[in-house]
Amino acid sequence: MDLELRHLKTIRAIADAGSLTKAATALGLAQPALSAQLKRIERTLGGELFERGRHGVRATALGEFVLARARVVLPAVTGLREEAQRFARTWEGGAGFRLGGIHGPLLGALVDRLAAAYPGVPVTTHTSWSEREIAARTAAGRLDFALVGTCGASAPPEDELLVWREVARDPVFVMLPTGHPLAGRQEIDLALLADAAWTDVPGDGCFADCFSAACARAGFTPSRVYETDVASCVHLVQVGRAVGLCRATFPPTPGLVTRPLAGAPLYWRHLLGWHPAAPAHDTAAAVFAQTRAAHAEAAARSESYTAWLSAPSITPGSGID
Repeated sequence: MDLELRHLKTIRAIADAGSLTKAATALGLAQPALSAQLKRIERTLGGELFERGRHGVRATALGEFVLARARVVLPAVTGLREEAQRFARTWEGGAGFRLGGIHGPLLGALVDRLAAAYPGVPVTTHTSWSEREIAARTAAGRLDFALVGTCGASAPPEDELLVWREVARDPVFVMLPTGHPLAGRQEIDLALLADAAWTDVPGDGCFADCFSAACARAGFTPSRVYETDVASCVHLVQVGRAVGLCRATFPPTPGLVTRPLAGAPLYWRHLLGWHPAAPAHDTAAAVFAQTRAAHAEAAARSESYTAWLSAPSITPGSGID
Protein backbone atom coordinates (compact mmCIF):
# COMPACT_ATOMS: atom_id res chain seq x y z
CA MET A 1 0.00 0.00 0.00
CA ASP A 2 1.33 3.46 -0.92
CA LEU A 3 1.24 6.19 1.70
CA GLU A 4 -1.33 8.86 0.79
CA LEU A 5 -2.30 12.25 2.18
CA ARG A 6 -5.49 10.79 3.65
CA HIS A 7 -3.33 8.45 5.73
CA LEU A 8 -1.43 11.42 7.16
CA LYS A 9 -4.76 13.09 7.94
CA THR A 10 -5.85 9.92 9.75
CA ILE A 11 -2.66 9.82 11.82
CA ARG A 12 -3.06 13.49 12.73
CA ALA A 13 -6.71 13.00 13.69
CA ILE A 14 -5.85 10.08 16.01
CA ALA A 15 -3.08 12.09 17.68
CA ASP A 16 -5.31 15.14 18.11
CA ALA A 17 -8.20 13.09 19.52
CA GLY A 18 -6.07 10.97 21.82
CA SER A 19 -8.19 7.87 21.24
CA LEU A 20 -9.34 5.72 18.36
CA THR A 21 -12.98 6.04 19.39
CA LYS A 22 -12.92 9.85 19.39
CA ALA A 23 -10.92 9.95 16.16
CA ALA A 24 -13.37 7.59 14.47
CA THR A 25 -16.23 9.91 15.44
CA ALA A 26 -14.35 12.95 14.11
CA LEU A 27 -13.55 11.18 10.84
CA GLY A 28 -17.05 9.76 10.42
CA LEU A 29 -15.82 6.16 10.48
CA ALA A 30 -16.74 3.06 12.44
CA GLN A 31 -14.09 2.39 15.11
CA PRO A 32 -13.25 -1.09 13.74
CA ALA A 33 -12.78 0.40 10.27
CA LEU A 34 -10.40 3.04 11.65
CA SER A 35 -8.43 0.40 13.59
CA ALA A 36 -8.05 -1.69 10.45
CA GLN A 37 -6.93 1.35 8.48
CA LEU A 38 -4.35 2.27 11.14
CA LYS A 39 -2.89 -1.23 11.05
CA ARG A 40 -2.45 -0.99 7.28
CA ILE A 41 -0.74 2.41 7.65
CA GLU A 42 1.56 1.05 10.35
CA ARG A 43 2.54 -1.90 8.15
CA THR A 44 3.38 0.55 5.35
CA LEU A 45 5.53 2.72 7.63
CA GLY A 46 7.26 -0.20 9.28
CA GLY A 47 6.13 -0.01 12.88
CA GLU A 48 3.56 1.03 15.46
CA LEU A 49 2.63 4.71 15.46
CA PHE A 50 0.62 4.68 18.69
CA GLU A 51 0.73 2.87 21.99
CA ARG A 52 -2.73 1.73 23.06
CA GLY A 53 -3.60 2.12 26.73
CA ARG A 54 -6.56 2.25 29.10
CA HIS A 55 -6.85 6.00 28.70
CA GLY A 56 -6.41 6.24 24.94
CA VAL A 57 -3.44 6.28 22.61
CA ARG A 58 -0.04 7.97 22.71
CA ALA A 59 2.35 8.45 19.80
CA THR A 60 5.43 6.25 19.73
CA ALA A 61 8.82 7.63 18.69
CA LEU A 62 8.02 6.62 15.11
CA GLY A 63 4.59 8.21 15.48
CA GLU A 64 6.08 11.51 16.65
CA PHE A 65 8.48 11.46 13.70
CA VAL A 66 5.64 10.92 11.21
CA LEU A 67 3.40 13.50 12.91
CA ALA A 68 6.11 16.16 12.70
CA ARG A 69 6.37 15.63 8.95
CA ALA A 70 2.58 15.42 8.51
CA ARG A 71 2.06 18.79 10.22
CA VAL A 72 4.35 20.35 7.64
CA VAL A 73 3.17 18.45 4.57
CA LEU A 74 -0.61 18.75 5.02
CA PRO A 75 -0.82 22.58 5.26
CA ALA A 76 1.65 22.87 2.36
CA VAL A 77 -0.46 20.62 0.14
CA THR A 78 -3.65 22.49 1.06
CA GLY A 79 -1.97 25.76 0.12
CA LEU A 80 -0.75 24.30 -3.16
CA ARG A 81 -4.23 23.09 -4.07
CA GLU A 82 -5.81 26.44 -3.26
CA GLU A 83 -3.27 28.28 -5.42
CA ALA A 84 -3.60 25.76 -8.25
CA GLN A 85 -7.39 25.94 -8.33
CA ARG A 86 -7.28 29.75 -8.38
CA PHE A 87 -4.95 29.53 -11.36
CA ALA A 88 -6.78 26.77 -13.22
CA ARG A 89 -10.43 27.47 -12.41
CA THR A 90 -12.29 28.71 -15.47
CA TRP A 91 -15.71 28.19 -17.01
CA GLU A 92 -14.58 27.06 -20.43
CA GLY A 93 -16.89 28.18 -23.21
CA GLY A 94 -18.68 30.60 -20.90
CA ALA A 95 -21.64 28.33 -20.15
CA GLY A 96 -22.47 24.69 -19.60
CA PHE A 97 -22.39 21.95 -17.02
CA ARG A 98 -19.25 19.86 -16.51
CA LEU A 99 -20.33 16.97 -14.32
CA GLY A 100 -18.16 14.37 -12.65
CA GLY A 101 -19.51 11.27 -11.00
CA ILE A 102 -18.88 7.72 -9.91
CA HIS A 103 -20.55 5.00 -11.93
CA GLY A 104 -24.28 4.72 -11.31
CA PRO A 105 -27.68 5.63 -12.74
CA LEU A 106 -28.00 8.92 -10.86
CA LEU A 107 -25.44 10.69 -13.07
CA GLY A 108 -27.27 9.68 -16.24
CA ALA A 109 -30.58 10.82 -14.78
CA LEU A 110 -29.07 14.20 -13.88
CA VAL A 111 -27.70 14.66 -17.41
CA ASP A 112 -31.17 13.92 -18.79
CA ARG A 113 -32.88 16.43 -16.49
CA LEU A 114 -30.33 19.20 -17.15
CA ALA A 115 -30.52 18.66 -20.91
CA ALA A 116 -34.33 18.91 -20.73
CA ALA A 117 -34.35 21.94 -18.42
CA TYR A 118 -31.65 23.88 -20.31
CA PRO A 119 -31.94 23.02 -24.01
CA GLY A 120 -28.91 24.05 -26.00
CA VAL A 121 -26.65 24.30 -22.94
CA PRO A 122 -23.77 21.79 -23.22
CA VAL A 123 -23.55 19.05 -20.62
CA THR A 124 -20.36 17.00 -20.40
CA THR A 125 -19.45 14.18 -18.02
CA HIS A 126 -16.40 12.52 -16.54
CA THR A 127 -16.78 9.23 -14.66
CA SER A 128 -14.39 7.37 -12.40
CA TRP A 129 -14.39 4.73 -9.69
CA SER A 130 -12.48 7.22 -7.54
CA GLU A 131 -14.47 9.69 -5.46
CA ARG A 132 -11.21 11.43 -4.63
CA GLU A 133 -10.34 11.93 -8.31
CA ILE A 134 -13.75 13.47 -9.04
CA ALA A 135 -13.47 15.79 -6.04
CA ALA A 136 -9.89 16.80 -6.92
CA ARG A 137 -10.91 17.70 -10.48
CA THR A 138 -13.75 19.82 -9.12
CA ALA A 139 -11.47 21.56 -6.63
CA ALA A 140 -9.02 22.32 -9.45
CA GLY A 141 -11.72 23.84 -11.68
CA ARG A 142 -11.67 21.04 -14.25
CA LEU A 143 -15.23 20.04 -13.34
CA ASP A 144 -18.13 22.20 -12.17
CA PHE A 145 -19.97 19.63 -10.05
CA ALA A 146 -19.02 16.38 -8.33
CA LEU A 147 -21.71 13.75 -7.83
CA VAL A 148 -20.25 11.14 -5.50
CA GLY A 149 -21.17 9.10 -2.46
CA THR A 150 -19.79 8.26 0.94
CA CYS A 151 -20.31 5.36 3.27
CA GLY A 152 -22.33 6.22 6.36
CA ALA A 153 -21.22 9.46 8.00
CA SER A 154 -17.76 9.50 6.38
CA ALA A 155 -16.49 12.92 5.39
CA PRO A 156 -16.40 13.55 1.62
CA PRO A 157 -13.09 14.12 -0.14
CA GLU A 158 -11.71 17.68 -0.50
CA ASP A 159 -14.12 18.85 2.21
CA GLU A 160 -11.77 21.73 3.04
CA LEU A 161 -12.19 23.21 -0.45
CA LEU A 162 -15.61 22.18 -1.73
CA VAL A 163 -19.18 22.84 -0.65
CA TRP A 164 -21.03 19.53 -0.21
CA ARG A 165 -24.80 19.09 -0.06
CA GLU A 166 -26.46 15.80 0.78
CA VAL A 167 -28.83 14.75 -2.01
CA ALA A 168 -30.20 11.68 -0.23
CA ARG A 169 -29.28 8.94 2.19
CA ASP A 170 -30.07 5.37 1.16
CA PRO A 171 -29.70 2.01 2.88
CA VAL A 172 -27.44 -0.49 1.15
CA PHE A 173 -29.45 -3.41 -0.24
CA VAL A 174 -28.41 -6.90 -1.27
CA MET A 175 -28.93 -8.30 -4.78
CA LEU A 176 -30.01 -11.93 -5.05
CA PRO A 177 -30.85 -14.15 -8.02
CA THR A 178 -34.60 -14.63 -8.34
CA GLY A 179 -34.26 -18.32 -7.44
CA HIS A 180 -32.30 -17.71 -4.23
CA PRO A 181 -33.89 -19.29 -1.10
CA LEU A 182 -34.00 -15.86 0.60
CA ALA A 183 -35.34 -13.94 -2.40
CA GLY A 184 -38.93 -14.08 -1.13
CA ARG A 185 -38.18 -12.34 2.16
CA GLN A 186 -39.04 -8.69 2.76
CA GLU A 187 -35.69 -8.13 4.47
CA ILE A 188 -32.65 -10.31 5.13
CA ASP A 189 -30.42 -10.64 8.18
CA LEU A 190 -26.82 -10.19 7.11
CA ALA A 191 -25.85 -13.23 9.19
CA LEU A 192 -27.95 -15.47 6.89
CA LEU A 193 -25.51 -14.67 4.07
CA ALA A 194 -22.40 -15.69 6.03
CA ASP A 195 -21.52 -18.46 3.56
CA ALA A 196 -22.08 -16.39 0.42
CA ALA A 197 -19.55 -14.99 -2.01
CA TRP A 198 -20.09 -11.28 -2.63
CA THR A 199 -19.72 -8.87 -5.52
CA ASP A 200 -19.47 -5.09 -5.51
CA VAL A 201 -18.08 -2.23 -7.58
CA PRO A 202 -14.65 -0.89 -6.55
CA GLY A 203 -14.04 2.48 -4.90
CA ASP A 204 -11.45 4.35 -2.87
CA GLY A 205 -13.65 5.28 0.09
CA CYS A 206 -14.10 3.32 3.31
CA PHE A 207 -17.06 1.21 2.13
CA ALA A 208 -15.05 -2.03 1.99
CA ASP A 209 -13.90 -1.51 5.58
CA CYS A 210 -17.41 -0.65 6.73
CA PHE A 211 -18.80 -3.76 5.03
CA SER A 212 -16.18 -5.92 6.72
CA ALA A 213 -17.03 -4.33 10.06
CA ALA A 214 -20.76 -4.98 9.53
CA CYS A 215 -20.03 -8.62 8.70
CA ALA A 216 -17.88 -8.92 11.82
CA ARG A 217 -20.75 -7.60 13.94
CA ALA A 218 -22.97 -10.23 12.27
CA GLY A 219 -20.46 -12.91 13.30
CA PHE A 220 -18.62 -13.77 10.08
CA THR A 221 -15.92 -12.77 7.64
CA PRO A 222 -16.83 -12.71 3.91
CA SER A 223 -15.25 -15.70 2.19
CA ARG A 224 -14.83 -13.90 -1.14
CA VAL A 225 -15.59 -10.47 -2.61
CA TYR A 226 -15.48 -9.89 -6.38
CA GLU A 227 -14.84 -6.23 -7.18
CA THR A 228 -15.84 -5.50 -10.76
CA ASP A 229 -17.98 -3.29 -12.99
CA VAL A 230 -21.76 -3.04 -12.60
CA ALA A 231 -22.60 -5.30 -15.56
CA SER A 232 -20.30 -8.04 -14.26
CA CYS A 233 -21.76 -7.71 -10.75
CA VAL A 234 -25.23 -8.19 -12.20
CA HIS A 235 -24.09 -11.22 -14.20
CA LEU A 236 -22.45 -12.88 -11.20
CA VAL A 237 -25.68 -12.48 -9.23
CA GLN A 238 -27.93 -13.66 -12.06
CA VAL A 239 -25.94 -16.89 -12.52
CA GLY A 240 -25.82 -17.52 -8.76
CA ARG A 241 -22.06 -17.06 -8.43
CA ALA A 242 -22.40 -14.34 -5.77
CA VAL A 243 -24.78 -12.03 -3.97
CA GLY A 244 -24.28 -8.33 -4.55
CA LEU A 245 -24.26 -5.07 -2.63
CA CYS A 246 -26.15 -2.19 -4.20
CA ARG A 247 -27.79 1.11 -3.44
CA ALA A 248 -31.49 0.94 -2.66
CA THR A 249 -32.23 2.84 -5.89
CA PHE A 250 -30.74 0.08 -8.07
CA PRO A 251 -33.09 -0.21 -11.08
CA PRO A 252 -35.30 -3.28 -11.64
CA THR A 253 -33.24 -5.88 -13.49
CA PRO A 254 -34.32 -9.24 -14.97
CA GLY A 255 -33.02 -12.28 -13.13
CA LEU A 256 -32.43 -10.66 -9.76
CA VAL A 257 -34.18 -9.00 -6.83
CA THR A 258 -32.95 -6.42 -4.36
CA ARG A 259 -33.78 -6.70 -0.68
CA PRO A 260 -33.00 -4.54 2.39
CA LEU A 261 -30.67 -5.82 5.07
CA ALA A 262 -32.36 -6.05 8.46
CA GLY A 263 -31.49 -3.12 10.68
CA ALA A 264 -29.85 -1.18 7.80
CA PRO A 265 -26.27 -1.96 8.90
CA LEU A 266 -24.88 0.06 5.97
CA TYR A 267 -26.05 3.17 4.21
CA TRP A 268 -24.87 5.39 1.39
CA ARG A 269 -25.01 9.18 1.14
CA HIS A 270 -25.35 10.77 -2.30
CA LEU A 271 -23.51 14.11 -2.33
CA LEU A 272 -23.24 17.00 -4.76
CA GLY A 273 -20.14 19.20 -4.46
CA TRP A 274 -18.80 22.37 -6.06
CA HIS A 275 -16.22 25.05 -5.38
CA PRO A 276 -17.74 28.10 -3.63
CA ALA A 277 -15.61 30.55 -5.65
CA ALA A 278 -16.24 28.94 -9.05
CA PRO A 279 -18.75 30.26 -11.61
CA ALA A 280 -20.70 27.02 -11.06
CA HIS A 281 -21.72 28.35 -7.64
CA ASP A 282 -24.33 30.55 -9.32
CA THR A 283 -26.16 27.51 -10.72
CA ALA A 284 -25.58 25.19 -7.76
CA ALA A 285 -29.07 25.57 -6.28
CA ALA A 286 -30.70 24.63 -9.59
CA VAL A 287 -28.37 21.67 -10.19
CA PHE A 288 -28.92 20.44 -6.62
CA ALA A 289 -32.71 20.58 -7.11
CA GLN A 290 -32.42 18.61 -10.35
CA THR A 291 -30.20 16.03 -8.63
CA ARG A 292 -32.70 15.52 -5.82
CA ALA A 293 -35.50 15.12 -8.35
CA ALA A 294 -33.44 12.54 -10.27
CA HIS A 295 -32.90 10.57 -7.05
CA ALA A 296 -36.61 10.71 -6.16
CA GLU A 297 -37.48 9.29 -9.58
CA ALA A 298 -34.95 6.49 -9.16
CA ALA A 299 -36.30 5.65 -5.69
CA ALA A 300 -39.87 5.53 -7.00
CA ARG A 301 -38.89 2.98 -9.66
CA SER A 302 -37.62 0.52 -7.03
CA GLU A 303 -40.47 -1.51 -5.53
CA SER A 304 -38.27 -2.88 -2.76
CA TYR A 305 -37.10 0.60 -1.76
CA THR A 306 -40.63 1.98 -1.87
CA ALA A 307 -41.76 -0.85 0.42
CA TRP A 308 -38.83 -0.24 2.77
CA LEU A 309 -39.63 3.46 3.03
CA SER A 310 -43.28 2.80 3.78
CA ALA A 311 -42.64 0.17 6.47
CA PRO A 312 -43.69 1.63 9.87
CA SER A 313 -40.66 0.16 11.67
CA ILE A 314 -38.13 1.77 9.31
CA THR A 315 -36.32 5.00 10.16
CA PRO A 316 -34.65 6.33 6.99
CA GLY A 317 -31.05 7.29 7.62
CA SER A 318 -30.30 4.63 10.25
CA GLY A 319 -26.94 3.07 9.57
CA ILE A 320 -23.53 2.15 10.85
CA ASP A 321 -22.41 3.49 14.21
